[in-house]
Amino acid sequence: MKIKKNVAISDSGFIFNPDTGESFSVNPIGLEMLEMLRNGREYEEIRKDILDKYKSDKDTVEKDYHDFITMLKQYNLIENDGQKDD
Repeated sequence: MKIKKNVAISDSGFIFNPDTGESFSVNPIGLEMLEMLRNGREYEEIRKDILDKYKSDKDTVEKDYHDFITMLKQYNLIENDGQKDD
């Protein structure tokens, strides 16, 4: 699963979807996850990186990741490239 190529993401976490004209903002961790998704990283890699970098537990990271993916799907910001979102 990847962020759509035409979606613009600024260094400050501002997101613009030119397909809909909508804009959003994410916190620094959300921005990190967006960049990892944009670079083709899979769930397990993202989960490991977040767990290694921040003081959190596996269950919290899993829930937050899946909630984030659900939001990205809802706002039509990702394209499914055949990867599972676990």
